[in-house]
Amino acid sequence: MPWIFERVAGPFAFTEGPVWTGEVVLFTDIRTSRIMSYNPRTGACIAYRTGTNEANGLTLDRDGRLYVAEGGGRRVARYDSDDSRVTIADQYEGKRLNSPNDLVVDDRGRVWFTDPRYGDRTDMELDHDSVYRADPRPDGTWSITRVTFDTTRPNGLAFSPDFGTLYVAESPPAPSGSRQLRAYPVQADGSLGAYRILHDFGPHRGIDGMRVDANGFIVASCGWTQSGPGPRIAVFAPTGEVIAEHPTPTNPTNCCFGDDDLQTLYVTGYDGSLYRARVDRQGLQR
Repeated sequence: MPWIFERVAGPFAFTEGPVWTGEVVLFTDIRTSRIMSYNPRTGACIAYRTGTNEANGLTLDRDGRLYVAEGGGRRVARYDSDDSRVTIADQYEGKRLNSPNDLVVDDRGRVWFTDPRYGDRTDMELDHDSVYRADPRPDGTWSITRVTFDTTRPNGLAFSPDFGTLYVAESPPAPSGSRQLRAYPVQADGSLGAYRILHDFGPHRGIDGMRVDANGFIVASCGWTQSGPGPRIAVFAPTGEVIAEHPTPTNPTNCCFGDDDLQTLYVTGYDGSLYRARVDRQGLQR
């Protein structure tokens, strides 16, 4: 059965990065540099944080701390409960990052993030668009390691349930380049092995953001109105087989599972809205 999406908040400017906290959905309104908070119990949607430097992706660690990819600020930060911000990464080898886009935290507290640059590339200091791993040090600082050397516009990230595979959305602008869902094995030392291509989107828009469900299937925001099968949420098996495709009301940017049973999928999109649908899959509890 197709998933039926209803708008529950917005439209705002351009929404991204939804994450379920256990009580509310946080999501970013990139162009206004805000993080919004939607409460499904009351229907209220309010500004949670402002001045976020065009924040894009959001994620939580096991302690519920919020990590933010500040695309406009060219850094990854942690927003603490006392309203302070801790910079996780803003440079690599002495050069400013491009525009951190999406991020995930693993079971060891390491922060993995993508750093593409879409649009104007004239002020880039790095000559590559890569995935990085930030490792916490005992003194509160972080070490930054580049982990991909074969990406051109890495975007969404997700881990398999056992953290043994990192899924990367390789998403250069269509129709040039290769838009692929890739699976990288995570080695014991934190490096990545050779990737497998799980799905190739051809000349059409590929994956922006994605999540993994309780059974290890990849639930991905992909497609657009300009070409191909259209805007949709696609469900992929870990082998890459397309299990299902569910049309969305707008070009989707990202998604997350939420509500008490983790069986509601929240979706952000190009039209600046937040949508939800009750689904026949359950989110992965970390």
